[in-house]
Amino acid sequence: MNKLYSFILIFAVCFGAIGCTAANTEEKYNNPEMTISEFVALTDIQDGRPNIYLITKVVNSEYWQTVVEGAKDAGKDLGCNVYYAGTSNDTYWEGQIELLDEAVANGADAIILAPNDSTEMVPKIEEIHNMGIPVVLVDTVINSEEFDICYMTENYLAGQQAAEEMIRQLKNAGHNEDDTVEVGILVGAASTQTITERLSGFFQYWSENASTSWMINTEIMNCNGDVASGEEIVGNFLTKNKDIAGLYATNNTPTRAVSKVVYDSGYKNIVVVGFDYSDEIKSLIGDSGYIASTILQRQYEMSYRGVQSAIDIINGKDIVGKFVDTGVMIVNSESMQDSSVAEMLKQY
Repeated sequence: MNKLYSFILIFAVCFGAIGCTAANTEEKYNNPEMTISEFVALTDIQDGRPNIYLITKVVNSEYWQTVVEGAKDAGKDLGCNVYYAGTSNDTYWEGQIELLDEAVANGADAIILAPNDSTEMVPKIEEIHNMGIPVVLVDTVINSEEFDICYMTENYLAGQQAAEEMIRQLKNAGHNEDDTVEVGILVGAASTQTITERLSGFFQYWSENASTSWMINTEIMNCNGDVASGEEIVGNFLTKNKDIAGLYATNNTPTRAVSKVVYDSGYKNIVVVGFDYSDEIKSLIGDSGYIASTILQRQYEMSYRGVQSAIDIINGKDIVGKFVDTGVMIVNSESMQDSSVAEMLKQY
């Protein structure tokens, strides 16, 4: 029954989040901050070399800058021209479509893309792939087979790991099996397979391993890719739900929002589990007064290997498999002492 209940909740969460996105559509189109950047060269540009175009989600983000660094280093090592652009918000799929058209018009030999929407972008990606231009996905997959390879985290498993870490840290915070414990969730978007899988994995693990008196608040918050909005939403949520013991954030933007609210407001009784490594989550993990963890992805590897695969495809080499799980590390105050984690954090 617990497993059945968890998947009923998953459907309700996703349906509710999509509804929230639809309600904000007009506001989104009128938001002056919904912009795209111009393509810039990450490497020296030389005639006769393959032209690789990288399109990311959020330009002004520590996570995505690490993706850019991976592509830049690969371009230098492998001798290709790499160009880069992205959007101001990770829900702005329309902007990414503009960038895809621009990349094609500029003569892209291959495109590396982190799609802002797993469904809405499918027709454009299929169109480009059917033109014979290799498409390598990083971070997020689409609801289609019309791409060459995807380097990403196994997000369902990562969601399970996040739930396991939340349960462990709640116990570290002093909560017993018989206590009434409630956890809130903030997502960054409603329509990417990445977030859906991280929610599904979290709910599935929670339903099978958390105490029956421990629950997830059914009001799943959605910041639609905006940190400031996320801060306001979380602040209001915590004012209304004063007994929240933990907050789970499904990706970088909501993790930044949750961490900032918890840190700035001094909510030392709230456990935070999020994704990626930003200044905000770093502050929480580094302060012994708080209990926080983040699921660290290997996004540098995603883009570096993405460029490698793009070159291989251009050179006519066969690519084995469609998906590559680049894996994760859990970062908290304990694991930061590990040499492997410390080495990984040097990228940030």
